Amino acid sequence: MADEPWYHNGLRFTCTQCGDCCTGAPGFVWVTDADVAALAAFRGEPVAEFTALHTRRARGRRSLREKSNGDCVFFERGRGCTVYPARPPQCRTWPFWDSNLDTPADWERTVRACPGSGQGELIPIEEISRRLREVRV
Repeated sequence: MADEPWYHNGLRFTCTQCGDCCTGAPGFVWVTDADVAALAAFRGEPVAEFTALHTRRARGRRSLREKSNGDCVFFERGRGCTVYPARPPQCRTWPFWDSNLDTPADWERTVRACPGSGQGELIPIEEISRRLREVRV
């Protein structure tokens, strides 16, 4: 059908926990109050303390902090994401962001950058669509 997105047969992805999406150039991992509460609970920290230590205000929103080298504050080399079970929606929905799925060329760029993209489990269109609705990046 003409209405179907180019990836209507699904796309392959498996998280290798390589950290490539958590490290490198500075960026933003947007979090809501609910995300902050979940992360604080996972770490066993009071919400106010977690917010002060691990988040920052940027562009009128809240984002996780980064280390001086640009890595996510919760990424440890050799260990990976230390909050993986409670990671924010932006992290959970990677690589199924509108910016990665607009065109086949955008997906190919993602496949070149992320070792888990284009590999592993076939993610059906229904799940891709759900993740796309969850967060806009």
